Amino acid sequence: MSAQVLETPATPLAEARDVVKRYGPTTALQGGRLAVFQGESHALVGRNGAGKSTLVGVLTGLIAPDSGTVRFDGEAAPPPVDRDAWRRKVACVYQKPTVVPELTVAENLFLNRQPTGRGPFISWRRLRSEAAEVLGAWDVHVDPDTRTADLGVEDRQMVEIARALSFGARFIVLDEPTAQLDKREIERLFARMRSLQSSGVTFLFISHHLQEVYEICQTVTVLRDARWITTAPVAQLPRPALVEAMAGESVAAAGHAAAVREPVPVEAPIALEAHGLGAPAYQDVELTIRHGEVVGLAGTSGSGKVELAETFAGLYAPHAGSAQLDGTPMPFGDVHAALAAGVGCVPRDRHAQGLVPGMTVGDNATLSVLGLGVLGPGGLGRRGFVAPRRKRAVAADLIDRLDIHAEGPDQPVSDLSGGNAQKVVMARALACDPRLLVLINPTAGVDVKSKESLLARVDGARADGTAVLVVSDELDDLRRCDRVLVLFHGRITGEHPAGWHDHELIAAIEGIAATGSEDPAAAAGPEGVVDHG
Repeated sequence: MSAQVLETPATPLAEARDVVKRYGPTTALQGGRLAVFQGESHALVGRNGAGKSTLVGVLTGLIAPDSGTVRFDGEAAPPPVDRDAWRRKVACVYQKPTVVPELTVAENLFLNRQPTGRGPFISWRRLRSEAAEVLGAWDVHVDPDTRTADLGVEDRQMVEIARALSFGARFIVLDEPTAQLDKREIERLFARMRSLQSSGVTFLFISHHLQEVYEICQTVTVLRDARWITTAPVAQLPRPALVEAMAGESVAAAGHAAAVREPVPVEAPIALEAHGLGAPAYQDVELTIRHGEVVGLAGTSGSGKVELAETFAGLYAPHAGSAQLDGTPMPFGDVHAALAAGVGCVPRDRHAQGLVPGMTVGDNATLSVLGLGVLGPGGLGRRGFVAPRRKRAVAADLIDRLDIHAEGPDQPVSDLSGGNAQKVVMARALACDPRLLVLINPTAGVDVKSKESLLARVDGARADGTAVLVVSDELDDLRRCDRVLVLFHGRITGEHPAGWHDHELIAAIEGIAATGSEDPAAAAGPEGVVDHG
């Protein structure tokens, strides 16, 4: 059937039409559209890479679209250079704070627009008085003299909302506002949002937690693969249909399943064993990985999956629990000791954590084995000295094994493409012949060919008997896993053996029940609501 989005005669408070944004050959958004009406909470959902951040950047004037229009109350958006005009229209409260932590609440509210007394000097009395008026007007119970760094996440977010409202904006974008809040804080945030809505404030609510969409929002827009997919009233959109829109597959057909792999033999020895691990980002983690097994960790950005993986790589020490690698306690909080214990790691950001741009391909590829005994006594040298010939030979072998397209070990790593640079990071992780290989977003920002090459190395490590832990937002990365564990709010909430379907895993990641048992007819949604473009 041909379905249409429900129409409303009101003029949208904020509207984007046919927005296109490209960065070179990459299309960040194609035909993006959104219409948000006054007094509503409108959800914007989609998996990572769907185009949400690009659309928000366009709506807030931070990104100039290649084509398309943005309007507020039916009028064209201000010119990009007129930031004051944009602040009067829209503001975004990001997951990471944009306040200055060492300044007080009052100082942050009126940063760069402090009231003055006689002459050019700041009137501190007026500053505190006007800050108290702003906070009181919007029911934000925070002392204006409190240092912002001393606020909790919930109060900090409300201060940022109050600051945006003080400019005159009545359209607020909330980017993952609940990622760092507990259940009680989330309930208080939602209560404040409802109160502000009754005062005419409008929210664009971005979240990976779909149950929150049904709790706080009236309308939802879905993006997928940098394109608009559907807009519908939340009350008329069944959860299976929402998951289907995000996943791109029919729940009834369940068309795209991860390949079923030959199971790891039950007699395979356990490589990694963790009990009761706890830290600020995760709690009560129980985890085992056998030699020759690939285990995935899936979850939203605030689920704790990255922090857990980085703990095994030696970046952090948990405050509770224990873990052993081949029966030996893991050296938490010590990266060098983790390397020596047999842990190889591809970090989450190759630019900030994975590569030394001023060094060569060979230097970067062999950093993990300098001084270690994994390549014979003394690693690549003794008493702090590196044997250049030996290092060059090892680097050349890694370049060949990983199919790194480089002129040789002496080429600067900064000259490589993104895919080949990521292969260098993978080469360094494999150089020490690890017993445990921790991969965090291993194929992020690489081309299709490089992605397949990197994932083939995961298969190779599995065949060699290495225990592999893969953390990724990409479903294609997780398909290479023997099983996938899902973290939600820091706890492991489910395990999916190889053969899972996209909609099942996405539903678990988003914190809602698997939808495979629902009535297939319901997945299509009611007539007149869902438009799959």
